[in-house]
Amino acid sequence: MTQDDGTILRDLARRIAEIAATDEQQSRPERWRAQNGLERQRPLVYCSPEGSWIELIPEETLVCEDGDARGLERGFRQRIYAAEHFDDDQVCDNVFRVPYAVHNTAWGVGPEYVRPAEARGAYVWDPPVKTAQDVEKITRPEATHDEEASQRNLAFYQDLFGDILEVRLHGGYWWALGLIDEWTFLRGIEQTYWDMTDNPDLLRAGMQRLMEGKLAWLDQLERLGVLSLNNENNYVGSGGFGYTNQLPQDDFAGTVRLKDMWGFCEAQTMCEVSPAMHDEFVLTYQVPILERFGLNCYGCCEPLHLKLDILKAKVPRMRRISISPWADKRISAEKLGGDVVFSWKPNPAALAGVEFDAEWVRQDIRETVDIAREHGCVLEMIIKDTHTCNHQPWRFDEWCRIAMEEAKR
Repeated sequence: MTQDDGTILRDLARRIAEIAATDEQQSRPERWRAQNGLERQRPLVYCSPEGSWIELIPEETLVCEDGDARGLERGFRQRIYAAEHFDDDQVCDNVFRVPYAVHNTAWGVGPEYVRPAEARGAYVWDPPVKTAQDVEKITRPEATHDEEASQRNLAFYQDLFGDILEVRLHGGYWWALGLIDEWTFLRGIEQTYWDMTDNPDLLRAGMQRLMEGKLAWLDQLERLGVLSLNNENNYVGSGGFGYTNQLPQDDFAGTVRLKDMWGFCEAQTMCEVSPAMHDEFVLTYQVPILERFGLNCYGCCEPLHLKLDILKAKVPRMRRISISPWADKRISAEKLGGDVVFSWKPNPAALAGVEFDAEWVRQDIRETVDIAREHGCVLEMIIKDTHTCNHQPWRFDEWCRIAMEEAKR
């Protein structure tokens, strides 16, 4: 990292610290604590441009020279952009998180990918599990921690930002722990569907092996002492933030355990299977993992409205569930009531389409708010999975403005 890169990053860090110190930012964590405590309040709003960030902050606008510095610059500029543009409830805090130097192995076998020349284009893969014998080739993932590297990295960033931001070590090693999507990369999505009727024993054996491997890996992370609390400004589930007074556990003594954390499973590749098959081939293997966590989130893009009964009955301490654009909002609201956070994901096509229809956006949001209110739901509105905004960044600002108006209404 050059001296100029350091100067640029420190200036951005100062701007983040300024934003984090405002009264508005200081008030937002309590809203998320109330949300995660299932308290009744106005619906919360969160805008996550995701794939559209490249259109909001084009690569050519970054000025750092070193690759790692450019990555930090990109992240800092995204935080600043969100705070300056989006009228939502996301929190800009003054924390800089340094990842533990942990190396994780995979499953011993993996798919071969065929990728297109086009940037961000679709790809296919050749799954390695062809027969029952191939399941035996799957090995348990292993985690190792280079403590010296962790402390060296922490010292570097403390020297760089420590007088501006709170610099701390933080471990994050998974997005979701649902297993079934990992299995479909090893077996193939279509073949997994066939297996449910034609070869269920192979599917059960594969999922059992992944479950046992994942549990052993989680135990390793816990023993290594490299887990971190995710009960503050931490993205949890497929949208929302982890602020809560219910974690860590009352007997927490400084070393983070899985039961002090939020957990998360989803099953996006299982959209079209029946509730019974979802229960037999997916939940059976997810529940032992979710049992290890203090609070849990479930779901992402898959429509879950027909599976909410079994999810509410079997997912331990489920606090947030994703209601995707393809879910029936009314059925979902009737099933959830105020028992679980109704984490609604509006259709991202509203932002990605050729035209932006502000009136349609307002009607969609108003309908959802009214349904949620009717059934006493704890609602949050999270716009994400936006892989383009048709090169019109203002669309995100306008969506947030409309969503916040309807939330306050």
